[in-house]
Amino acid sequence: MSQIPFPKLALSAENLACRRGGRLIFDGLSFALASGEAIALTGRNGAGKSSLIAMISGRLRPEAGSLRIAGADETPLPELIHLVGHRDGLKTALTARENLDFAQALLGEPGSSPDEALAAIGLPHVAALPVGYLSAGQRRRVALARLLVSRRPLWLLDEPASALDTAAQVMLIGLMRGHLALGGAILAATHGPLGLDGARELRIGP
Repeated sequence: MSQIPFPKLALSAENLACRRGGRLIFDGLSFALASGEAIALTGRNGAGKSSLIAMISGRLRPEAGSLRIAGADETPLPELIHLVGHRDGLKTALTARENLDFAQALLGEPGSSPDEALAAIGLPHVAALPVGYLSAGQRRRVALARLLVSRRPLWLLDEPASALDTAAQVMLIGLMRGHLALGGAILAATHGPLGLDGARELRIGP
């Protein structure tokens, strides 16, 4: 994995509001996230954690408020983002290596090779296996390996530890620490602690 630091960035949200299906999910939400920082996004089910991630990634328009990105060589926000959603988003008929090849070609800015990424998540032996044959935990790790094959500074993670056993959760913490050390930034929706020293909590709802 490349050790070149990321350009500095600063993401700011001001008075965001979200409405879905005619129902106001949240409003008045403001926060800032800069290079080297991590935010643990918490709240009850249905509070709007996934909706906020969808807003930042550009898949959902805010009802009100604004999102701004500064720095990072003025690259547009969508080109700075790595999104790993609650669903793995893998093509089950393709092998693990093919899924990562596809992600790297789609996202650009190559980082680790697919085989290097699979080794980093502890699954070098599944490279040639169709993803549909893997366990839920293995599929989640392959989904997380996409973070390594393309260098993007802002990681948006929706329940990243879902389906991971204890050893894989430790691996994930190591990946996140390495990303922050290079000047990356992380916003992760989670029901538990991220395991990162200095991570701030942003709670949506009561």
